[in-house]
Amino acid sequence: MSRRVTINDVARVAGVSRQTVSRALNDKGEIDAGTKQRVLDAAKELGYRPSRFARGLVRQDSTTIGLVIPDLLNPFFTEVAAGALEAARARGWHVTVYDTADSTTEERGTLAVLTSQVDAVAGYFSLDEAELDRHLNGLPAVLIGRDHHLPRFSSIRIDGEKGVHEAVDHLVAAGHRRIGMLDHAGRADPSLRRDWFAAAMEDHGLTAAVVGNAVQSVDGGAEALHELLGEHPDLTAVFTYNDVIAMGALKAARKLGRAVPRDLAVVGFDGLQLGAAVDPALTSVALDTRRIGALAIEQAGRLMAGEAPLPDAELLVSGVLLVRESA
Repeated sequence: MSRRVTINDVARVAGVSRQTVSRALNDKGEIDAGTKQRVLDAAKELGYRPSRFARGLVRQDSTTIGLVIPDLLNPFFTEVAAGALEAARARGWHVTVYDTADSTTEERGTLAVLTSQVDAVAGYFSLDEAELDRHLNGLPAVLIGRDHHLPRFSSIRIDGEKGVHEAVDHLVAAGHRRIGMLDHAGRADPSLRRDWFAAAMEDHGLTAAVVGNAVQSVDGGAEALHELLGEHPDLTAVFTYNDVIAMGALKAARKLGRAVPRDLAVVGFDGLQLGAAVDPALTSVALDTRRIGALAIEQAGRLMAGEAPLPDAELLVSGVLLVRESA
């Protein structure tokens, strides 16, 4: 079914009243064993899950949102989670955070668990929408960083194109012409951020030197910068897929004896608070992580209540260049 299964659907299939369904599912009152089994079979066949949110309208503090994160070790996702927790707390709601370790297998397992524990889900999903819909069994969902097509779903879109162009413009204005990029490893195709970077370089008539094998860790960023400079020793600036990789690049630059930003300018993407604490402080294309988390909670609430979603313009989080000391 494309919509959420209701208690009325179970009653219709089982051939009983909705009150009988309620008694059977909650094991209350006198009910014939055969009738109870028929109700349970119908509920299982339809994939019926009692609406926790309907009860939450009476007891608001019973409402729970499942927040799905691919990697809690990455401080970007921790900041998004913090924004979601803050917004949910203001409503008297609970948030349960699930870490899928950026694995589709873990994601499927997570979805199998959370559907019986939460009223809606939000977060980062790699499964295609049809499979995601099957696993969610009628739950409303807010997808961060990707589009949606089903009416029970909503999307929070991330647009860093303008910010990446600002970053390249900033580097070029500072005199850099030989600029490389450390992309994210494990992708079959170049990342969207790599496409934005290449387009911005082309606008200036420059060629981008790219290494796309940076594991999303400080050590991964350091190793990737070693490789990039080994192939292109004349580079004077580097843009990275995210701030964690950029911090690894700062670490590698020090070991290579390249002063930042004098010998090598470094620009990240995310705008993490942690970026202000490293030395030199990291220049980055910054996203409002707290707003991403807060929007996820707001949209989840609207989906659960059947209200109109926020306008598309309010569901767009754009990156802006945050200039610090590294570039």
